Amino acid sequence: MKLFVIIYLLIALNIFYNLFEKKPLEESIVDGKEIYNDFCSQCHLSDGNGVKGVYPPLANSDFLLDINKTIHSIKYGLKGPIIVNGEKYNSIMISQGLDDEEISDVVNYILNSWGNTSEKIITEEIVSSIN
Repeated sequence: MKLFVIIYLLIALNIFYNLFEKKPLEESIVDGKEIYNDFCSQCHLSDGNGVKGVYPPLANSDFLLDINKTIHSIKYGLKGPIIVNGEKYNSIMISQGLDDEEISDVVNYILNSWGNTSEKIITEEIVSSIN
């Protein structure tokens, strides 16, 4: 009987772990690319280069070094002057209404595209902690 209970608990723990396991980075990047194409590429373009003087680049962007600021701008929008790669931008980026998982996916995509590289995996928990 004890063996049955132990086996049952191990199976239950395995199921629980698999259900709540973090999304692998590769899967997050794939999902993030789709979100980027749907919501971000209209301004920042498919190559992440943006429009000089109007929409800042995400490709090789020094703005992305502050991950909390990056997440905050996607989550809540951004207005007012910013400096990206030494150039001033003063546009408005409205919040796209993405949920925390979508934001984490799109940030993982951006941080690993167009010359950007990041070892850090942005999770829903990180996004939800940004106010």
